[in-house]
Amino acid sequence: MKNFLFFALKILILIFVVAVVFDITYSQVFLMSNNRGKIGYIYNSKPKEYDVVILGSSRANNHFVTQMFKDKGLETFNFGMQGSKLFESDLVLKLLLEKKNKIKNIIIDIDVTLRSKKNSEATILKFYPYLQSSPVIKEHFSSLPDFYLNQYVPFYRYAKYETKIGFREMFFCAIEKKSKEQDFGGYSALEKSKNLSSENLLNIEPKRNQYYEEIKQICKINNINLIAVMTPMCESTKGINYFEKVKKLYPEIHNYENVVVEDKYFSSCGHMNDTGARIFTARILKDFFNK
Repeated sequence: MKNFLFFALKILILIFVVAVVFDITYSQVFLMSNNRGKIGYIYNSKPKEYDVVILGSSRANNHFVTQMFKDKGLETFNFGMQGSKLFESDLVLKLLLEKKNKIKNIIIDIDVTLRSKKNSEATILKFYPYLQSSPVIKEHFSSLPDFYLNQYVPFYRYAKYETKIGFREMFFCAIEKKSKEQDFGGYSALEKSKNLSSENLLNIEPKRNQYYEEIKQICKINNINLIAVMTPMCESTKGINYFEKVKKLYPEIHNYENVVVEDKYFSSCGHMNDTGARIFTARILKDFFNK
C-alpha cells in the first residue's frame, strides 16, 4: 500500500510538472505572436498613436470601414469583435492603455449590448493566454466564477478551451500564420443576404451598464473623446422603439439607427453589408470628423 501511494504521488508530481511546462510553453508562444487575433495584436505590438479606435460587438466590427477613416488621414483600427459585450469592450480599452497606446477618439456601438450585463463566454477566451502576464486582465477577470482555476491551475485554461486556445491556435502562433482578424484594419465586410430575417426587440429593456460607465470614466481621465453610437437595424425590426429607450437611459448616445434602413443594405437584420457599412461610415465621418 505504501509503495502504491508513493507511486501515485510520483505520477501526480509528474503530471503537475508537465502541466507547468505546457502552460509556460503555450503562454510564451502566445506572447510572441501579434498577427493572429486582435488581442495578441494589442498585447504584442509596439505602442501606437491612434486618431480613432473602434470598440464594440460585431455591430462595430461589420459597420465601421477602417479604410475610410484612413483615407481621411486618421490612424484607425477596428477592435470590434464578434459576440463581444461591454465587459470585453471595457477590457480592450484598458489593455490598449496598459500597453501605452495613445488614443484621441473612441467610437463604440452602444445599443443592443445594453440588454445584458454579462460577459461573452466565447470572446473572453481570446484574453486567457495573457491572463498571467497582464495585471489589467487579471483584475478584470477576478470576479468570474472560474478565475482561480484559470489563474492558478497550470494548463487548466488551455485544456478546458482547447478548441479556441489549444494546440492548433498555439501552433499557428508559433509558425506566425496570419489570421483574417486584422485584415482591412480590423473591419469585416459582409455580403448582401438573400433571406433577411427580422430582429425582435419587443419587450426588451436596455439596462444601465457598469462597463459602459467604466469606459466613460476611463475616457474622461485619459482625455479621450468618446463617441457612443447606436448603429442601424433593418426596416423589418420589431420593437424598434428600443432605441428610443436607450436614448432616454443614456442621452449622450447618438442614435443612428435609422440612417440606413433599406433591407438591400443588410446582410442580417442587425448587420449591414459592405455597401450599407460604407454609407453609414461616411455619415459618421461627416458628422464627427469633417474638419
